[in-house]
Amino acid sequence: MYQVPQVTDAVYYVGVNDRSKTLFENMWPLPYGVSYNSYLVVDEKVALIDTVDVCYSEVFFKKLDTVLQGRTIDYLIVNHMEPDHSGSIGLLRQRYQNIQIVGNKKTHGMLEGYHHITEGLLEVKEGDVLSLGKNELTFILAPMVHWPEVMFTYMPTQQVLFSADAFGTFGTLDGHIFDKDMDLSFRWEEMYRYYACIVGKYGSFVQKVLTKFKEANLPVQYICSTHGPVWTPEHFSEAFDIYDRMSRYEAEEGAVVLYGTMYGNTEVLADTIAQGIAAGGVRKVVCHNVAYSPASNILRDIFKYKAVVIGSPTYSNEIFSPIRNIMEMIRLREVKNRYLSVFGSFSWAGQAVKKIVPFAEEMGWELIGDALEQKMSITDDMYEKGWQLGLAIAERLKADRS
Repeated sequence: MYQVPQVTDAVYYVGVNDRSKTLFENMWPLPYGVSYNSYLVVDEKVALIDTVDVCYSEVFFKKLDTVLQGRTIDYLIVNHMEPDHSGSIGLLRQRYQNIQIVGNKKTHGMLEGYHHITEGLLEVKEGDVLSLGKNELTFILAPMVHWPEVMFTYMPTQQVLFSADAFGTFGTLDGHIFDKDMDLSFRWEEMYRYYACIVGKYGSFVQKVLTKFKEANLPVQYICSTHGPVWTPEHFSEAFDIYDRMSRYEAEEGAVVLYGTMYGNTEVLADTIAQGIAAGGVRKVVCHNVAYSPASNILRDIFKYKAVVIGSPTYSNEIFSPIRNIMEMIRLREVKNRYLSVFGSFSWAGQAVKKIVPFAEEMGWELIGDALEQKMSITDDMYEKGWQLGLAIAERLKADRS
């Protein structure tokens, strides 16, 4: 007989999988799809934690009906108002007209803006408690992780933390919902990519809520994010560590060489620099041709690795447009504490390199080596300079080992 998965005896997983959407937020590729997680708490009162994208409302309501068997839903807890989680709220209110919608002050403004809902609302503040009978829910405000209305909901009797988008990751849930039961081999990289693209700008806010979480010392057996697995003690420390390190902009030893090229000359120099970095003893070196690598993969690696090497041909007296675009994405995320090296090429008037170099000062990054710029095809002298620049980057990275 069909069964809805359970997190605990009182908490049901009623989320859905999206294997049709190709771009999350119409920007980020979804090679493994994505899950929209929702949870139903059944007690003397019934509380639903978030909803799902409206495209999947029919499947979502079928799951609710299977669990409820005619019971109503008393409360909808809105931890996050982004439409992939709040899209079904309007339809839910039509089905359960007496449902009370629980959120903080900022949540209620968004409910009116997105769904024109202004009645049947219950405002909660930090530390407020909502009794469901045997179980209680309490609320932890987590603004700007990664929208201003975000909050976490904690269920002390079941030791469950509903963490909104925090600790989320791309990728569908294929059969299993718990981390300990599934293959996580691809999911860690998808977590890096998810954080870099979706949460990346808000590191200081993530740090505040992680600090609040640690200081509260809450006993937690299940972390229920709105995307990805239900985390258990078996793997949660790894997920927490990724979010902690990335929100501090802490990077591991490694280099990202990202470049644009029109006729291959900048690419040759990129490969030469990468080979020099590798020859200098750095194991993790990643090259990205910005015309082919998804921006999400580039951002993921920039969040992971300490050195960033940017190469661009001059295009109409400017930085090559795809390079300029990825620089804007880095700027938007306010990535901190990186090393930068710059290179490029031109045919008659070199401009790109001199326009990239100030990026180091703007971002507060340390500039490593002299910027390299080749006129037309690569010369033997430039091969040597590229190699030496790679070695200099490697030396700077290795100096951090002590």
